[in-house]
Amino acid sequence: MTFNPLEQRGIPLDRQLRSWRELNVPPIDPDRCDPYTRCRIITMNGIEVEAIMFSHQLARNTVDPEVKRQLARTRYIEAQQQKVVNWLLPGVSSVLETTIAYEQVAVDLTGWVARMEPDPYLKQAYEFGVLEDFDHLYRYANLYEMIEHRKAESIVDNLTEVMPGRPTRFHHRDPVDNVRDPYDKDTTNPLSKLHALTIMSAEQQTMNFYMNVGPQYMEPIARRLYQEIGLIEEEHVTHYESLVDPGETWWEQLVNHEYNECYLYYSFMEQESDPKVKAIWELHLNMELEHLHIACDLMRRHDGREPQEILAPELPNVLTFEPNKQYLRHLLDTQMDLTTLGAGYVREAHERFEKMQEQIHGGEEPPSDRVMAEHDEMFGREYRVQSEGEHPDPAMREK
Repeated sequence: MTFNPLEQRGIPLDRQLRSWRELNVPPIDPDRCDPYTRCRIITMNGIEVEAIMFSHQLARNTVDPEVKRQLARTRYIEAQQQKVVNWLLPGVSSVLETTIAYEQVAVDLTGWVARMEPDPYLKQAYEFGVLEDFDHLYRYANLYEMIEHRKAESIVDNLTEVMPGRPTRFHHRDPVDNVRDPYDKDTTNPLSKLHALTIMSAEQQTMNFYMNVGPQYMEPIARRLYQEIGLIEEEHVTHYESLVDPGETWWEQLVNHEYNECYLYYSFMEQESDPKVKAIWELHLNMELEHLHIACDLMRRHDGREPQEILAPELPNVLTFEPNKQYLRHLLDTQMDLTTLGAGYVREAHERFEKMQEQIHGGEEPPSDRVMAEHDEMFGREYRVQSEGEHPDPAMREK
């Protein structure tokens, strides 16, 4: 069934305000929920946070008081949506458990987007990034067993494998080599715009999360690992945000944000297994339809153009959380040794890369390597989940 959000009317904005009782939604049960329900929650939290922050930036860059007021009205509802979505996460989960779920999002969301991306250059950008998130999941899973003496398989539930990706120590690159070439807003597939905005928002939320939760740990190795991977998430946000055409006007960007929210709420509503969470996705979709119409009116008024000029005529196939094991194994087999040079990719270390490696590591073992050494000292082995057999790269197989 096709779904064109431009042809659908949602809940009028003046009927979207919710009371405390309505906002106080019961959280999911971490021991019984579908792991991908938790992934959808984490994703939509990142999408809502990006929508709110973009709206704030737009408000700070317009002199029109009526535009500021309209943005404030919509943004307050977005803030309520973000609270409902993020508060679905259970307070009983530890920071590390939530972290592992964040990395499962990064792996399976980016993996799916890479598989579906029609533009070869953008596809490569997602394939490059996902191998780094894959390694982060592996490092945090080993830290989890060290600190909490529990196994990450209880979180990822065999949907996502846990084993080495591109080693984290090699993710530290000269900042200029994290900037990619943008898509062309006038010629790119509309789906590519949605993919770029989605992955940028998800990685941005991961960066924000690690910046804030890292120092909450007492264990020195945990504090150091969050610091290291938090810096890499900054690199990833630079990597993904640079894919977006900077020539898009504020109003194009606003419409794209709202359209993307409709796309994702619709996608998650279609596949959600938890009826209570599904009802929230459906409610928020009907709110976002109205937000989209408001954004379209602002675009007509201030850009003098019709939103149909930049949007897909109907929503693409639903964005789906599903295992990407074989696809990721193919990337592990073929792209482990890539790094970036300028806006492209190379297989050899180059002068800027080697200089950055020398400066950031300073001759010391980085936290991502140290956590593996300490885990081996404690357990005499690594922690892995390899449901599909040995690691594709012989050099990465467990000794």
